[in-house]
Amino acid sequence: MSTEQKSGVLYIVATPIGNLEDISRRAVRILSEVDLVAAEDTRHTGQLLSALGIRAELLSVHEHNEEKRSGQLIDKLSSGLSVALVSDAGTPLISDPGFVVVRACREAGARVVPVPGPSAVITALSVSGLPSDRFQFEGFLPRNSSKRRSRLEELMNLPHTLIFYESSHRLRESLEDFRTVFEASRQVVIARELTKQYETLLSGTSGELLEMLTDDANQTRGEMVVLVEPAPEGGGEELVIGVDKLLKAALDELPPSQAAAMVARLTDLRKKELYQRAMEMKEP
Repeated sequence: MSTEQKSGVLYIVATPIGNLEDISRRAVRILSEVDLVAAEDTRHTGQLLSALGIRAELLSVHEHNEEKRSGQLIDKLSSGLSVALVSDAGTPLISDPGFVVVRACREAGARVVPVPGPSAVITALSVSGLPSDRFQFEGFLPRNSSKRRSRLEELMNLPHTLIFYESSHRLRESLEDFRTVFEASRQVVIARELTKQYETLLSGTSGELLEMLTDDANQTRGEMVVLVEPAPEGGGEELVIGVDKLLKAALDELPPSQAAAMVARLTDLRKKELYQRAMEMKEP
């Protein structure tokens, strides 16, 4: 029998990222015992609770109303009620709403208790075959290609595995930017639809993965976690030189077409793509 305090507690409850069987017995118990479930999408969570045979009062808490809801939840906790915070899938706050609520509740002196469980980040890392002793989770990269490349350049020399979330309609663009910024041999893993019917793991260089996606467009569908292997050991500036840096240096001496041709020979990247990037750099 559990001895957990139940009144005035905010529980942060992880829920399945796909397979319903992944929910823990403790999570089911907490969800069935709390006075209120604060959910990112009440319709989605309502379906989950229904599948678990749980009836609960639901309150929407999403990125657009967290500030407002924080005060309401603090009032409920102060009155002795217990609340479970859930996101649509996985562990709340990880690229999902909840941070504002948790911070406000802790500052107000409320007890916040984790109920751990599924996380797409850790699930993908555990099966990727990439080093797992050190990693950096970046969430979603910028939507704008120029900003995305700039961020990748900041990360390119890190000696640990990089993990990103990516939307299906930007997957190709991000892989193109990986190919431009990272060295050609750098291994990338796409973990798609984890724990679901069409779960797939694709591994290869950015160029190889782009070819795979061209051959099978279905691999661009669903929810994605993308992982990139660490920079080579001792991978300082002298060993890992970004393609953009090569282009910039070449453009100091050559016109865009010749600069693109030279960098293409050095990196095995496509001259056309390098030329387009060179022209972007030349723009005032």
